[in-house]
Amino acid sequence: MTKYAISGSTFLTRSVNNQRVFGGLLQWFDPESAHTEGTTPDYRFSLANERTFLAWIRTGLALIAGGLACAQFLPPLPIARLREIIAIALLVLGGLVALRAVDHWARAERAMRLGVDLPRSRFPAVLAITVAIGAVVLVGTVLHRVLA
Repeated sequence: MTKYAISGSTFLTRSVNNQRVFGGLLQWFDPESAHTEGTTPDYRFSLANERTFLAWIRTGLALIAGGLACAQFLPPLPIARLREIIAIALLVLGGLVALRAVDHWARAERAMRLGVDLPRSRFPAVLAITVAIGAVVLVGTVLHRVLA
């Protein structure tokens, strides 16, 4: 903690541990650095972690493909720019899923090596809710178009 005084008021700020931040990113690009800490887990767990990573990557690619398909093949919708909004949302969501996949893979691998609990995540629930809301919006749009 660092103490600052500005015109008679005192503020406490917490310093940022850049090594922790950049060390986490380094794990993404240099998995060999993870082998320097903890003990080697059973290879079956590491392979299962990798399969989970690949499943998330496939999900991200599917969302990106869906975004491109919406942008190119979906006819104009009754709401102005809805087609473009859907396409951009799917593209962004696909990119987020890919980033989340590599982050979860690195954190799970590190947890296994250190013998601690695997990292918990709300991301699957957030992704499911986002996709469900998107589906409801699309159903409403299709019904509006059919009934109009």
